[in-house]
Amino acid sequence: MLRNIPPILSPDLLHSLRAMGHGDEIVIADANFPATALGCRCHRLDGVTATDVLKAVLTVLPLDSFVQNPAHVMQVVDDPDAVPPVVAAFQTIITDTADIPATLHRLERFRFYDRAKSAFAIVQTGETRLYGNILLKKGVISN
Repeated sequence: MLRNIPPILSPDLLHSLRAMGHGDEIVIADANFPATALGCRCHRLDGVTATDVLKAVLTVLPLDSFVQNPAHVMQVVDDPDAVPPVVAAFQTIITDTADIPATLHRLERFRFYDRAKSAFAIVQTGETRLYGNILLKKGVISN
């Protein structure tokens, strides 16, 4: 056990978060996301919501302050301006928890998948709310 580390962050996921460099991206995905098929590292946290994982990850991962949009979500198909409840919850968590609060940027579904293919890792959660997917770009710790 370690102090001040959220217990839902598995040893393998902590290793990935630590191994990521500045500008690398990680996806926190819902239960419907094709995580394994996209071909990068896939960490499974079945039974855990994407919002709980996001909050835990942001306690140890800095967001990139050198880019305009360090956090992306998937647009709703056929309604790109819609804000699903899980996305609203993501925004609240980023505002309250991230070291550098950011406004979520929306990507069209297949553009989101393309970005996810090149992510350092994907965390497949048990999230059942549709569009419970978020992509984060890692920043630097400045002190």
